[in-house]
Amino acid sequence: MSEAVDGRIGEIYAGGWGRIVAVMVRFTGGDWSLAEECAQDAFARALQVWPETGVPDQPLAWLTTTARRRATDVIRRAGVERRKLRAAATAEPPAIREEGPGTDIDDGDIPDERLELIFTCCHPALSDEAQVALTLRCVAGLRTTEIARAFLVSEKTMGQRIFRAKQRIRHAGIPFRVPPPHLLPDRLSAVLAVLYLLFNEGYSGDPRLCREAVRLGRVLALLMPDEPEVLGALALMLLQDARRAGRTDAAGDLILLADQDRTRWDAGQIAEGAAMCERALRHGRAGPYQLQAAIAACHATAAGMDDTDWEQIAGLYTELLRIAPSPVVELNRAVAVSMTGAGPAAALRLVDHIDGLHDYHLFHATRAELLRRLGREPESAESRLIAIRLAPTEPEKRLLAAAPRTGPRTGPPSGPPVAGSG
Repeated sequence: MSEAVDGRIGEIYAGGWGRIVAVMVRFTGGDWSLAEECAQDAFARALQVWPETGVPDQPLAWLTTTARRRATDVIRRAGVERRKLRAAATAEPPAIREEGPGTDIDDGDIPDERLELIFTCCHPALSDEAQVALTLRCVAGLRTTEIARAFLVSEKTMGQRIFRAKQRIRHAGIPFRVPPPHLLPDRLSAVLAVLYLLFNEGYSGDPRLCREAVRLGRVLALLMPDEPEVLGALALMLLQDARRAGRTDAAGDLILLADQDRTRWDAGQIAEGAAMCERALRHGRAGPYQLQAAIAACHATAAGMDDTDWEQIAGLYTELLRIAPSPVVELNRAVAVSMTGAGPAAALRLVDHIDGLHDYHLFHATRAELLRRLGREPESAESRLIAIRLAPTEPEKRLLAAAPRTGPRTGPPSGPPVAGSG
């Protein structure tokens, strides 16, 4: 029974940690460290009690009430009972104010303030690194050691980063709330950027970060179901992650999109992502994440390279370039153009007019491929050598160094998850 209970607690932790921390941040008057400490204590208490008593019918209510009691004790001992408890009494929902573990409170009585938590973690007053770290710790519930390992820093460094972010929120008076309507577009963009940065880190490294990004994307989509860019970002992550199993071989080496075994892709996840992308686009407000998701859907739903609608992909990149111009989008558009009737010559002209990517290995890899297809082997070899030198990982260096085959191979090898790269 103990193993089953431990497994159940793990499930509750994964789905409920952010909700409990959010409630406790509000209850403690914005003391993030105390909120997190009390949430941890509640789960530790559950690990002690539930194997004997069984998991309660309303586990979130049990945990939240236990955390609140712990916070009340700490506040009382700190000698600030009146001020803190008065603020807490006005902020907490009356339905759970006086109840304790084992009572008949419903989980539905626990407010879901994860949206407020997410927006506060991603406040523009915090650095990008702090936003990501705080989101992983407070919303996703990853341990500091896990976050440090994923970002290749020491536990001490990551702990200090998270601590400073919490202090910054407190000292700067950053409000625990969803921003007002006139600020929402810019702030939502920052939130989605944090989630996608997290996904990118996992895409080329620790797959757990991809899973956390997708899970947080699902939470955001649940809390903001009418925001098409939220749906677009989640669809994009689902579609990219669905191809994970086909991106590498048994030795861990990267496989070009053209050579990937599409039967290894997750068909169910692709169907979900494609449907979500269509749902987002029906709002009639296509944004960057929706367009990238549409491009990813074109790749993921095609039976093979010859079946891929490259004209549509090139058109989507043209629209993406219009609303969110960047050199990387230009590069990906050029790759798509090379696969249309315009061919590699037109694509090479586009690539040679891109500024700002001369230190980017995929710029030179794409150029090498286009030159090869045009029969300009010496120039192709020169660009390939530059790409190999600039490639950030050994698998990418090995892929670029492999002897090129005949026929079109399409640009970035299997790329970072910039839509359509592989």
